[in-house]
Amino acid sequence: MMTIDARARQALRSLQTYRPGTPIEDVQRMLKRASVIKLASNENALGPSPKALAALRRATGTLHRYPDATCRLLREQLSEKLRVAPERLIVGNGSDELIVLALRAFVDPGDEVVVAHPTFLIYALQANACAATVREVPLKHYRYDLPAMKAAVTPQTKLVFIANPDNPTGTYVTRKELERFLAGLPAHTLVMLDEAYYEFVEAADYPRSLRYVPDFPVIVTRSFSKAYGLAGLRIGYGAAQPSIIAAMNAVREPFNVNSLAQAAALGALKDAAFLSRTRAMVREGRRYLAKELGALGIQFVPSVTNFILLRLGPRAHVVAEALLRRGLIVREMSAWSLPDCIRVTIGTPAENRAFIRTLKTVLR
Repeated sequence: MMTIDARARQALRSLQTYRPGTPIEDVQRMLKRASVIKLASNENALGPSPKALAALRRATGTLHRYPDATCRLLREQLSEKLRVAPERLIVGNGSDELIVLALRAFVDPGDEVVVAHPTFLIYALQANACAATVREVPLKHYRYDLPAMKAAVTPQTKLVFIANPDNPTGTYVTRKELERFLAGLPAHTLVMLDEAYYEFVEAADYPRSLRYVPDFPVIVTRSFSKAYGLAGLRIGYGAAQPSIIAAMNAVREPFNVNSLAQAAALGALKDAAFLSRTRAMVREGRRYLAKELGALGIQFVPSVTNFILLRLGPRAHVVAEALLRRGLIVREMSAWSLPDCIRVTIGTPAENRAFIRTLKTVLR
């Protein structure tokens, strides 16, 4: 990693940078093999939504024009689908950008941000980049400890991040837990509910978070990257009270979402059949992997998402490297302070079988 220039802002001098998953092309080049399976980045193994692809092709003829800076058509379609007024919606270059916009809009240097530990790394990384004080609250049995997070809120706390479901554990916060957390929260504290994986959740007690938008200072964010298979286009959206949206728009770059991403997202919203196929694939894949991992005596965290966190103990790094040498990419979890774990994305049935087959070989 390159050294940060000494003239950079003080907050960046010791900043840990995010390390993305290993690209398929790098492993193909390293191993000199064409066939590589990537189960590391929680992507949709079915590929992109077909209706999104069709809309994408139609949009290529207008690439010489700037995109709609307000994403009006997409916000209108989302408004109709979600029953949320357009002025309560914002679209970002991936839901990651919405995290950054919230921090830029509401957090001054020295303000506090509360996060779980471990959780999605971008929360703490970007909060540190804003020179905020990050208060980390440990998970409890691989789940968010919301009472402890609420206790960590002080008069200086501007933002609390809740990934629901969580990445990397795959666990979720229930409706009652969230409502208890929101009740009595100080008015100066905003809560970002990051629901990048919400399409995969089938639990009856999972909160319908958009209901809280009118009455609570929450920002609900979702993504087209996972269930809709548009990770390469980087597009997500958020819902909040109009005044919160206005603050985020004030720091948003003009034309932040390109025209192809907007067109593809519009197509994806109409592709109910693809979304249903994706959910079914993930549901069956979770069952298959849980059964096979149990038969191997491997501990794992029960997941409601399209990935599973495996608890392998001290051999986790060795197992991840051995899988990589055999053309199967998984996520080694040391960066999350989980050196005893690997995270595995649920793939197609063939990819899941290949993972179990290769894992058996590695463990032997």
